[in-house]
Amino acid sequence: MKFFKGTFFLVLLIIVGLGGIFYLSLLFIDHFYARSNSNVVYGVSFSPEYARYLELDSRKVFTTILDEWKFRYLRFSAQWDSVEPTAGKFDFSELDWLMNEAAHRQAKVILTIGQKTPRWPECHLPKWAQELSVADYRTALPRYLATVVERYKNHPALEVWQVENEPFLPFGITCPNFNSELLSQELTLVKQLDPHHSTLVTDSGELSTWRKTAQAADLFGTTMYRIVWNKYIGYWSYNWIPAQFYRLKLWLTGRNPLQAYVVELQGEPWLPDKHITEIPLAEQYKSMNAQQLEKNVAYARMVGLPRAYLWGAEWWYWLRERGEPALSNFITTLNITQAH
Repeated sequence: MKFFKGTFFLVLLIIVGLGGIFYLSLLFIDHFYARSNSNVVYGVSFSPEYARYLELDSRKVFTTILDEWKFRYLRFSAQWDSVEPTAGKFDFSELDWLMNEAAHRQAKVILTIGQKTPRWPECHLPKWAQELSVADYRTALPRYLATVVERYKNHPALEVWQVENEPFLPFGITCPNFNSELLSQELTLVKQLDPHHSTLVTDSGELSTWRKTAQAADLFGTTMYRIVWNKYIGYWSYNWIPAQFYRLKLWLTGRNPLQAYVVELQGEPWLPDKHITEIPLAEQYKSMNAQQLEKNVAYARMVGLPRAYLWGAEWWYWLRERGEPALSNFITTLNITQAH
């Protein structure tokens, strides 16, 4: 018995030691890799729905993103509940405006489609679709996808189709009947209708192994959050994760880093489940402020993927309207307009 206990602790010690050496190796690589990898192109995500949630004029926010902050790589959604509020009746007025304004500035758009698109509650289904049988739902979903793809596949602003958003991450409201087979069917449909534009699938940078998603599409996108909050432990920092952790996961899943983007680089606070107007700025600044945003941008440069799409533009604008311009001022210092 003593022999087995001794062997167990010896093996455990070896594992811990090797893990420590591996972790220190990643930190060592971070230190030297960051010096030669500062050519990241910055984009930004945008949600007109979230801008309205903040009681902002969504068009003013979007034109500020384009004309004042000079972003030329954009990411936004064709939310199912927004473009097909009534079964079979589509309303593209807002999305047309966004795409046309982007094209007017020669900006390029990652357009997200599917059941699960960015921003809470993640699963943006029309009310009528929530009441469908499985068979009818499986007819309605591809109809919506096909209608959006056919409308924008020749639009000059379109660059990439993002199909679903973190499809296998159990966050927000769960979309019905979702599995790997359905994602594959959606991607196949998009490629059949539009073989000329790349597809992209995303996953959580910190909460997933990327096993199901890294190779699902032409491109891969990871989120990158540094300080988060949950009701059990409060604020939690990921600052201990070496930047090469993301590149390691790409290597383990066989994905070329040149075909991977940071699609959500945290640029807004992760807050308790309350309306943002009910939360004091001092509390909001615990997980995001100008100094933290600068650190997040520096960290993304260390990871070294070709692009990083910042997350939080609506909040920066909202802060500036309240006399807090520090974050929007920092954005103007980034080399955003460089070509890629």
